Amino acid sequence: MTENPNMYADMYAIHSIPTANMNSDDNGMQKKVSVGGALRTRVSSQAWKKAIRDRFDERAFRTKKAVALLVRKMMDIDNGITEAEASEKAVKLLAEEVSLTKDLTTKALIMLSPSQIDNAARYALSCDSKKYSKKDVREILKKDNSLDLALFGRMVADDPALNVDAAVQFAHAFSTHRIEPEYDYFTALDDLQNKDEQGASHLDHTEYNASTFYRYANVNVNELIHNLNRNKEAGIAGTVEFIRNFVLAMPKGMQNRHANKTLPSYLMVSLRTDTPVNLAVAFEKPVIISNNEYGYTDKSIERLENEFNSTLKMVDNPAATFVLNLESDDTKVKGAVTAENLNDLLQRVSETLTKAVQDEDNND
Repeated sequence: MTENPNMYADMYAIHSIPTANMNSDDNGMQKKVSVGGALRTRVSSQAWKKAIRDRFDERAFRTKKAVALLVRKMMDIDNGITEAEASEKAVKLLAEEVSLTKDLTTKALIMLSPSQIDNAARYALSCDSKKYSKKDVREILKKDNSLDLALFGRMVADDPALNVDAAVQFAHAFSTHRIEPEYDYFTALDDLQNKDEQGASHLDHTEYNASTFYRYANVNVNELIHNLNRNKEAGIAGTVEFIRNFVLAMPKGMQNRHANKTLPSYLMVSLRTDTPVNLAVAFEKPVIISNNEYGYTDKSIERLENEFNSTLKMVDNPAATFVLNLESDDTKVKGAVTAENLNDLLQRVSETLTKAVQDEDNND
């Protein structure tokens, strides 16, 4: 874990999504949660993190087949090695750090970056397998994390020294308002059934609803820098990339059925040095629309901004706050700068973090 002063990038979104079932339970029903005594739609943090992770150009392998990955990489590097020889080396190398089954898979999923696989393969090829050093193997598997591994962390029960503390905290998204589940009953007919046959060949139903979500996540920027070999430029770029994909990514559950890919109406990014702050309490009481009123987005944005201002009675003023609101050019957030578009907001975040890191260097 990093010992540098903290810098947190809090990000908040108000995101209206039409009919959808992005994240279902084991019965195919939309996940839900009761907040303040009112039933809400919920999308798990895991579902949204997976959607974000899938957008990264390079990402770690999350697999039990680490031996097979290592064998393939060794054979790519050295055309003269046989599969049996590579397998023997891979097993002996990985056995220094993790438990393997009789099928030569790891007992639990493990995340390994492409660079870690490449470095491990080159090390395995460079010396006799009898001379593999646990210290060397551990060092190879600890450095050169991919961005997703550095952001979301890694737990290795066999050797906690390989654990990577996540730089991201990601909340479950939930609707700002009460919901009433709705159901789609559907049938399918056999195109080739006889004319005298009646009835459908398939009957089923699925749940869906339309919701305006409150979404929140934060990045511990200095922890991310630490996880990326203490590369400050990579840490800042990684934070910006995460924010971009926080906005653009969406879980793919039943997306072909609903075509529900939308963008947030509102994004706020706040850079803090004291503590991350989740503003979910703004929606403990569900947003309610009166007679002759329609839409939850505007009232949800108003609730969020008011809650942000209220928290300033309890925490320090942020180093900087940036707002992108598709509904309005104005904001009630104290001290906030309004961005023209997403690229403008991300550029401002990058410049602010770069200056903060330079100031830390000057104070060392």
